Amino acid sequence: MSDVANTAKHYNWDKVPLETLNSDIDRRLITGTNMMIAHVYIKKGGIVPMHTHHNEQLTYIISGALRFLLGEDQDEEVIGRAGEVLTIPPFLTHSAVALEDTLDVDVFNPPREDWLDGSDAYIRTGVSQ
Repeated sequence: MSDVANTAKHYNWDKVPLETLNSDIDRRLITGTNMMIAHVYIKKGGIVPMHTHHNEQLTYIISGALRFLLGEDQDEEVIGRAGEVLTIPPFLTHSAVALEDTLDVDVFNPPREDWLDGSDAYIRTGVSQ
């Protein structure tokens, strides 16, 4: 008996559509029922403005480096480099700037609805939430 909800799906990152968010940031998304994974490509100097969300986030740096600023006052700094992972709990305000051309893998639970419906203006316009 086949259950559509229990059907595995196989993806090739090179065949997942590339979405351009602004001149410095592109991404590819794959969404499951309760999780989302994304490849985020950020050019050196590219900025992810200060924002917060209810989603738990894991950011795994594949190549390059990101400087994260954490907290409402953006007073905690973490530099993430290739091979490193930053866990970002729900509702923790954060921002990032690429210190090098960077590829990071972001995993969210639950999936980011604003990324799916295109209402993520903070990253598209470069204006903090």
